[in-house]
Amino acid sequence: MTAAGREARVVHAAAAALLVFAVGAVAVRGVAGARVALAFTALIALGECVRITLPGDREQAPIGAAGALAYALLGPLRGVPTAHGMLQVVAVTGVGLLLAWLPGLALPWLRACRPGRGRPGLTQRARPGRPHRRPPWADPARRDSAARRLLGVGFAAAVFQPLYNGGLVDRFSPEGPAYGVFLTAVAALAALCDATLAALLRRSAAGLEGGLRFPAALEDELRSLFGIGSAIVATGMLVSLAAGEVGLWALPLFCTPLLLAQVSFRRAAAVRATTGQTIASLARATEVAGYTPHGHARRVADTACALGRELGLGTRELALLEYAALMHDVGQLSLVEPVPDGATALLPCAEQQRIARLGSEVIRRTGVPRQVAEQVARLADPVLGTAGGDGAVPLAARIIRVANAHDDLLTAARGRGVGEAVGRLEALEVLRLGRGRVYDARVVDALARVGG
Repeated sequence: MTAAGREARVVHAAAAALLVFAVGAVAVRGVAGARVALAFTALIALGECVRITLPGDREQAPIGAAGALAYALLGPLRGVPTAHGMLQVVAVTGVGLLLAWLPGLALPWLRACRPGRGRPGLTQRARPGRPHRRPPWADPARRDSAARRLLGVGFAAAVFQPLYNGGLVDRFSPEGPAYGVFLTAVAALAALCDATLAALLRRSAAGLEGGLRFPAALEDELRSLFGIGSAIVATGMLVSLAAGEVGLWALPLFCTPLLLAQVSFRRAAAVRATTGQTIASLARATEVAGYTPHGHARRVADTACALGRELGLGTRELALLEYAALMHDVGQLSLVEPVPDGATALLPCAEQQRIARLGSEVIRRTGVPRQVAEQVARLADPVLGTAGGDGAVPLAARIIRVANAHDDLLTAARGRGVGEAVGRLEALEVLRLGRGRVYDARVVDALARVGG
């Protein structure tokens, strides 16, 4: 197991141990404010059932996260002090998460119990044409999300609840600005804790090693806080503050705007899906027309994304990189005669640049982000002097050039009947001969590390 994989196991084990300890402690001493705990449990469970997918295929449950944070920061309720404490916050959050998993747990059994379905069981195969839906505990993304939620909320409650229950917060009036500043500071620390855990788990999921990749993942997570993350933190704080005046009515009152924000994010996701379909169609056009081998664009995109992750690119940069890699050969459609095996890397530099410029012009007319067209336009530019300045070739373009040449060289090796392992060694050697002149040295070194 890699070091990154061990980190994920540690995070999951810590979250599970905290939940077990919290539930046991609450079971022994009883539930403080059972009605309030039940209301927040229901809100967290419902919020977890209404999830959205963010860029980078990251799932988020904004309402569930905001409800858990609000309970962790809950002080007075309609002017009456609360005393649920940190462990009860973790227990309520954990029970809410488990309740949200119940439909996924029960669905396979309900389907299996239909007449003619035989004995119920989770291992029963899905019918042809219907995708098999994994139970929640078997979904790594759901496990990571649950672990982050428990530890992040536990951290916020560990900071706020002892100070509140110990009377140290009483010097701040709930109606005064000092109390709001204190809540803001605790919420900001909780958001930073969640971002740190998310970066660790993302690095583990990608199989990345080394300290250079963690700062890049953390920076990407911190950037995401300015989107739906800020809305989650603000909603959690508003609910906890408003509950001091209006009680539990604050839950539906202030979570409704967040629900509307989720609708906007879903529409944005639909736009991204349409963009993805356009890009996939363009990428397939060169293969259908016989200009490039089958699967070439997808292989180049996969290699480019692996190199991008190795070099520390964030989620948005990786998405743009994948788009450009998929469409890097669109300019070949302007050629009268196809290049043998679509191997543009073997053409003269001037011809490569012409094809790249033509492809960029086509991409500009498709509504794809302009950065993609710029990256494709610079694919064949010399890499000398790329350390900085306005004339530097974008890193994404240098990555795609290496990935494209690597696949072209492998295709040529297969055509000569060379084995896969030998072909990879030959391709890597050719790329190394061009380090610093034709190909960027850092990208070629990264290719060697990722198994080029």
